[in-house]
Parts: sequence; structure tokens; C-alpha cells
Amino acid sequence: MRLTHWTDYSLRVLMYCAQSESRQTVATIQEIADQHDISKSHLTKIVMTLAADGYLITSRGRGGGLRLGRPASEIVIGEVVRKTESDFSMVECFQDGVSHCALMPSCRLKNVLADALKVFFEKLDSVTLADLMVDAQDPPAMIRTVGFSLGKKKGASVKAG
Repeated sequence: MRLTHWTDYSLRVLMYCAQSESRQTVATIQEIADQHDISKSHLTKIVMTLAADGYLITSRGRGGGLRLGRPASEIVIGEVVRKTESDFSMVECFQDGVSHCALMPSCRLKNVLADALKVFFEKLDSVTLADLMVDAQDPPAMIRTVGFSLGKKKGASVKAG
């Protein structure tokens, strides 16, 4: 299973805003886009969706920006993932309708994967945005991006951004 970029970026925005709560100024879409090297227009769509869902409060104009719509301790990560992901059908037989799998109906894989998905969400439902913050007093500039580049040799080299 892999989360979409939409969910990944949504979580990054929320984490950035939570990290920014101790600052005198609010976070902006531009600074988040710059920090994470994400398209500002794509990020704007994500922010608008997060605001519509009550996770963010946005303000326009000079001094405008983003802030959390409720305390970080009340934003459950599992809830955010459920709202931002559109498909949790890990295999064809999870979907409604006729399955073309030759192993049905005796296959046990569907139940194993369903149990794994349940455990996945149980874990995410036990974590709040506040739990993800190392120290809410650290300024957002302390959040570092990490870039990965694969070399020709066995293994990968990692560089901090």
C-alpha cells in the first residue's frame, strides 16, 4: 500500500502549521511550497480542502496565512488519511463487483490484507498531530528535508537538504 502525494502533502502542511504555532506570524502556502519543493498551485488546492474539512483556518491579505483549525492534539492522523485517500482496495477482491481472481472463493489473502489494513488504521488512529511534533517550540526552519540519490554502487547515498 502506498499513500498518494495528496495525503503526504496534506500531512506535511498540517505538521508545518503545528510547528509554526509558536511563531509570531502564520505559515504561508509559499513558504511550505518552498520548504518541501511542492507546486504552490497544487498545495493551494490541498490547503483549501484541509480548510473545508476544518483542519486549517486560512486568512487572505497582508499578514494572512494558515493556522490549525483545532488543536494539534485533536487532529487524529488516521482521520486525515481516511479523508485524503480515495481508495483502500489493496487487491481486486476488495472492490465491489465481480472479481476475476481464480483463487476465489477459497483464498485467505483477502482476510489477511483486511486485517493488516485494520491494524494500520488502529495505529494511525492512536496518533495525533501533536504526537508527531518533536518540540512545538522549534521554528519551522528546523524542519529539514532529506533528498535521496541512488548511486551506481550497491546502496544509496543520502544527502540532507
